[in-house]
Amino acid sequence: MKQIQRLVLLAALTFIASATGQDTKNATTPNATSGPQSQQRSAPRIVELKAPDGTILKGSYFAAAKPGPGVLLLHQGNRTRKSWDELAGQLAEAGINTLTLDLRGFGESGGQSKPYNRLTNARDIDTAFQYLVSQPGVKRDVIGVGGAGWFGVLPSVEVASQHAAEVKSLVLLSGETLRDGLEFMRQASQLPALFVVADGDEYPPTVEAMELLYITSSNPGKKFVHYSAAQEAPWLWYETFDISKVPANGGHGTDMFKVHPELPGIIVEWFVTTLIKTPGHAPADTVASAAIIDEIRMPGGVAKATQRLLAARQKDPKAQLWPEVTLDIIGADHVRAGETKAAIKIFKLNLLAYPDSADAHYNLADAYLADGQKDLARQYAEKALAMLDSHAAPLSSWSDTEQRRGEIRNGVQETLKKLDAGSPPAAP
Repeated sequence: MKQIQRLVLLAALTFIASATGQDTKNATTPNATSGPQSQQRSAPRIVELKAPDGTILKGSYFAAAKPGPGVLLLHQGNRTRKSWDELAGQLAEAGINTLTLDLRGFGESGGQSKPYNRLTNARDIDTAFQYLVSQPGVKRDVIGVGGAGWFGVLPSVEVASQHAAEVKSLVLLSGETLRDGLEFMRQASQLPALFVVADGDEYPPTVEAMELLYITSSNPGKKFVHYSAAQEAPWLWYETFDISKVPANGGHGTDMFKVHPELPGIIVEWFVTTLIKTPGHAPADTVASAAIIDEIRMPGGVAKATQRLLAARQKDPKAQLWPEVTLDIIGADHVRAGETKAAIKIFKLNLLAYPDSADAHYNLADAYLADGQKDLARQYAEKALAMLDSHAAPLSSWSDTEQRRGEIRNGVQETLKKLDAGSPPAAP
C-alpha cells in the first residue's frame, strides 16, 4: 500500500452613506502566489445603467477576448467599484467578462445611499445583472457573483437566489446575509461558494458571520479562506464610508488584497474552476464534506453514503460528495490495521465516486490482494495499468504529476508481480 501524506486539512441597516474609495496603506507579503500572468489588457468600458426609477448607475465592464462566462462584482460600504479594478482585469484576462458597479449613492452613481431600501437596491443590482448577461459573448447561463462587506455579500446571495439557473458560483468576502439568504444557502447544495475573512477585520463580528454563512452552505465544494491572527480586531463602529470612525487596516473585504496579495489569484482560480473548467462545480473539500465523511466511518456508513451519492447523481451526474484523497487515507488506514474487509468497502465506494481514477482502481486492487482475493486484485490492477497507459484521464482527481504517475505505476506492477509469483505454473 502506497504511503499517502496527510494534509491537515449582524450588522445594523443604519450604517449607510456614500463612499470615497480610499485605499488602505498596509501591505505584507505572506507566501504570495501570483494569479494569471498579465497579458495585454484592454481598458474597461465605462457604462451607464438606468435603474427602474430613472437613477443613473455607473459601472465598468471588463470584456474578455473571446466568448465566456460573466461575473458581477459588488463593493463594500467603505469603497467603490474601483476597489475591484485589478481583480476584474485579471478575470477578463482569464476569459471571464466582468462588470463592477457603483451602488446607488456611491462613487459615480446617482441617488442617495440612505435611508437604505433593500428592494430598491435589489432592483438596481438586477439592472446590472441584466446588462451583464445581455452583452455579446457572455454565456448568460454561466454567471458568477462576488461581493465584499455587508453591502456586497447580502445582495450577492440575493442575486444567486433570484437567478439560480444562471448563477453557478459565488465569492463572498467579509460580510453576512439575512435569514432568507441563509435559508437559500442551506438549500442550494448545487452552488459552490468561496468564503474569505480575516481576524483583523475592522467590523466584528464579521468573522463569526462568515463562519455562519460557511457552515450553513450545503455545497460539498465550498471553500473557506480564513486569515488568522492572535486575536480579532475590537469593535469600534459599523461599516461606513467614514474611516475616521474605523481606520482601515487591510482586514475587510477588498482591502485584504494588499495585505494578502495571493488572494486575487485565489479568487481568479476559483472562478476559472467553477465557471470555465467545471461550470457549477468545485472539487469536493474535506472540511466541507465533514458530515458525510464522519458518517462513512460509522457502522453502516458506507451503505448510507452510497445511497446519498446515487441520489445526488440523479440530480447532477457530476456531483461529488467527498474528496477522493480523503477516502484514500481512510482506506489506507484500514489496510495498515489489517482490516481489509473495511478497506475494500471504502475503496469500492471511492471507485463508485471516481470511476475514471487509475489511483482508485489501484487502491482497490491492493486491498483485494491484502485480503487474499487474487482474481479481483488482478482485475483491478490490470485495469489501473491500462488506464495509466492510455492517458485518457488524469491519474486521480487530486494529482496527475509524472512523479505520482510513476509511483502508482510502480505500485501496480509490484502488485502484479506478487500475483504472478503466487500463480500456479502454466500447464505444459
